[in-house]
Amino acid sequence: MATNLISSCNQLISKHKIEVIDLKSVDLTGRLHHISLPVTDNLLSTLLREGVGFDGSSYGFRKVENSDMILIPDLTTAVIDPFRDAPTLSFYCNIHLADGHKTPFKQDGRLIAKQTEKILFETTGCDQSFWGPEFEFYIFSKVKYDTRTASSFYEIEHGEEFHRNAYHAANPFDVYDDFRDEACKILKQFGIKVKYHHHEVGERGQQEIETYFTDLLLTADHIITAKYALFNFARKKDLYVTFMPKPMYHQAGNGMHLHLFLSKKGKNAFYKKGEYGNINELGRFFIGGILKHGSALSAFTNPSTNSYKRLVPGFEAPVGLTYGQGNRASAIRIPKYVSNPDETRFEYRPPDATANPYFCLSAILLAGIDGVVNKIDPVKEGFGPYDKNVDEYLKDNIKFLPRNLDESLDALKSDNDFLRRGNIFTDELLNQWVKIKQEDIRSIGTMPHPFEFKLYFNL
Repeated sequence: MATNLISSCNQLISKHKIEVIDLKSVDLTGRLHHISLPVTDNLLSTLLREGVGFDGSSYGFRKVENSDMILIPDLTTAVIDPFRDAPTLSFYCNIHLADGHKTPFKQDGRLIAKQTEKILFETTGCDQSFWGPEFEFYIFSKVKYDTRTASSFYEIEHGEEFHRNAYHAANPFDVYDDFRDEACKILKQFGIKVKYHHHEVGERGQQEIETYFTDLLLTADHIITAKYALFNFARKKDLYVTFMPKPMYHQAGNGMHLHLFLSKKGKNAFYKKGEYGNINELGRFFIGGILKHGSALSAFTNPSTNSYKRLVPGFEAPVGLTYGQGNRASAIRIPKYVSNPDETRFEYRPPDATANPYFCLSAILLAGIDGVVNKIDPVKEGFGPYDKNVDEYLKDNIKFLPRNLDESLDALKSDNDFLRRGNIFTDELLNQWVKIKQEDIRSIGTMPHPFEFKLYFNL
């Protein structure tokens, strides 16, 4: 198989006169990195055999005194990068230890994704999980920000300003519809199929692009790729894109809602006609596991301090650890408009794009698996179904998502056995994740905020 892949990629190199091989990978937090190699004879064979060394400490993976690691390209991810001037063939990489055996690195998100899909089959008999992300983001015409010892500020200029409902706004008021059209063409070049795009609720330039279902690993790759494509395309247009969960005060936040179903023997494993939302017992147990572990999951689905400025009541924020049909205040929404049995699914609404998608999706899947294995019934657990608004939730004393990143890390520390199934999330990874996120909390907690000057400077 490797020989066939090398031959296929070499044909691309020859046909498109490729000059550069680009190796892409993400660090612990999910930030994209790359290294470029000029094309030489037998380069791909050499890369598969030897890989490329890199400093794992700069990726947050290893300590400085033991930081040598190896990148080996996954040739199935080959794609021509439209944002490079020189003809460039790009690959995502798997990460290995420089131990003489090129042992796969246990904290590599792509490895974790593959191992989690394997656990799915072993524990539930389901073949695969399928995911359909919704990308919410803002487009700004100008952005400036900085933090120094004696100054801290951000300043945003936006090309849109609605004074009414901006959801599905039409042109000419939807200023960026042509931007989205072109962006979707670029995503297609990367192999990402777009379902639709539209203006979102945010009145100062919020957009949404939703993509079709793919398996866990490919979806996580596509999340990284989509962000890469939109950042680069915006730069070419002299615009700025952000996926920050809450970039502006009193404006709708950016989520990364994840539509999800399982397949078994090629058919939808969740469907049963006549049940609530047409979701069968397997699907309900899966939902029960996600909601049961929802607080701990938030450490991976919403891993930034900014995430929790979005997860507050209002703005259709999914704050309740409940499920319901068509209910956007619940963490899990079963779409009412789905009539095709093959697409029976639910939507997990809390995640945002500050997540490392490999960790995020794998953690959600492991929580669902735990629900199936332990038969966690969301009805008996008090998770719903709810078709109420947030104000009514408060009367019912239901459980809510953590209010901040600190609470989510506490939840992760007290509830992580479900992540350890099959030793997928190791002690080393969980400890390292908590450590780097606590550093974020400490940094922001000790930094004077501009709003504090307004509150306290003359007090």
